[in-house]
Amino acid sequence: MRISSKLQCFLASFSIIISIVERCNALTSPAIIDDHLSATAAIPLPAGVTGPESLAFDPDGEGPYTGVSDGRILKWQGEELGWMEYAVVTPQHLLNECRGSQEVKKEHICGRPLGLQFNKMTRDLYIADAYFGLMIVSEGDKFAKQIVTQAQNTPLKFTNGLDIDQDTGIVYFTDSSARFQRREFLKAIISGDKTGRVLSYNPQTKEVKVLLNNLSFPNGIALSQGGTFLLIAETTTCRILRYGLQPAQNKLEVVNQLMGFPDNIKPSPRGGFWVAIHSKRGKLLEWFFSSPTWLREVLVLLPLDINRGFSMFSRWIGKCLAVRVSEDGGILEVVEGFGGNVVKYVSEVEEGNGTLWCGSVLMPYVGVCKL
Repeated sequence: MRISSKLQCFLASFSIIISIVERCNALTSPAIIDDHLSATAAIPLPAGVTGPESLAFDPDGEGPYTGVSDGRILKWQGEELGWMEYAVVTPQHLLNECRGSQEVKKEHICGRPLGLQFNKMTRDLYIADAYFGLMIVSEGDKFAKQIVTQAQNTPLKFTNGLDIDQDTGIVYFTDSSARFQRREFLKAIISGDKTGRVLSYNPQTKEVKVLLNNLSFPNGIALSQGGTFLLIAETTTCRILRYGLQPAQNKLEVVNQLMGFPDNIKPSPRGGFWVAIHSKRGKLLEWFFSSPTWLREVLVLLPLDINRGFSMFSRWIGKCLAVRVSEDGGILEVVEGFGGNVVKYVSEVEEGNGTLWCGSVLMPYVGVCKL
């Protein structure tokens, strides 16, 4: 029996998607601490929204704050008060249309806030919005303002992670691709796209610099405690990169080749950095990435809704994890499972007071895990 061309395309896409959403397995690590989690809970988001991708606490330690699927920034006020709306990235005239939206097709008009961080001195909240670029919300304001939308005459296509030097106020952030937007993120990974950038913004001079380019989906970014280097998660290659910020140390090096796809990076108060691992890089995908670039580009051009396929099969993802790495990239701890099925599709881990707050780009809640 002859297999139709559409079915062949579907099968090819199916194979790639399955490999991307393959169940996470344990990493070799000095300390796998899943069994030490004393409690795991989920804090549901308000009805209708999903995807608390990044988490931030304000200078007073309140929160967390998180950006969600309809373009709002929400603040957690505790169990009695729940969530409150802190700010929005959505244009004012589209608020009613976007409210409660989970539609990926609306993200480019509603906005999709990803990375978040407060400047502790000014109390400004900086937002890496996937579509609107680098944004800021001053204390007392409701509507976020765009402050960076392009660099070196190239528009920001997929603004993703950020961190702030609390001494200088400089914001470091990633632009994951110059070709694909967030709603096409799987195409960026499958094609092996290498148009990602790392940038900096100086709020005093308004200067924007491109620090690195030609990266494969730069995602999370974190500044070292002394402000001397950046750690960058390169999602497609499953690598952690280290970039020196001092003039004599402006070199890029690979400090860890992970077993899974890294997302955001956050410093740990116990030292090192938490790297959220969304899913394991399976054997099929290892083979696929060793295939010729033209083959991957062909798959991207096929008339298939790859993101929809991902959503269909993502239910098969099992335990995922986070890795705490040293400043040199060495693995210090691994948390696997997060208490079974309570926390899945982990995009960020924020540690504080013996608690891991876990963000997820897909789930309708924030996970809370006691160490």
